[in-house]
Amino acid sequence: MIPEFHEIPAKDIMDKRVWDLPLIEKDASINSVLSILTESDHVWVVESKESRTLVGIITEHDILNIFSPTKKVSYFGVPDKKSLHYETFEKAEQIMSINPVRCEPDDKVEDALNNMVRHRIRRIPVVENDKIIGEITLHHLIGKFYAFIKTSIKK
Repeated sequence: MIPEFHEIPAKDIMDKRVWDLPLIEKDASINSVLSILTESDHVWVVESKESRTLVGIITEHDILNIFSPTKKVSYFGVPDKKSLHYETFEKAEQIMSINPVRCEPDDKVEDALNNMVRHRIRRIPVVENDKIIGEITLHHLIGKFYAFIKTSIKK
């Protein structure tokens, strides 16, 4: 059952509701980012909403890092500059993680899962020609696998 599930293409399992994806333009304000993060645990950062060219991601973890007390690199004693203790951030691109791990529509679920495990991430964008067309989240995969099992048992 698992091998069959692993062979499903990403395009057949991804959340295709592009209008519902948490997207924000790279020059959007931090207030806009925080507003989205009150409803979602992540937001995909794009060049523009028209192009949907993916340039980064902001997660709750990124926000935790800039909120948290200052950290020092033990060897050099240099503080982490990406903190509200040292600077203010005005735009999404200033706090985003660049070049998020991604998959393509024809990649298999197995490939997406391997990337998620390898990079310790809970979500992966599905990208075609650098344009985000959907996403696969761990929560979404659990639901799809549950539906897959129910369908397989009925056969």
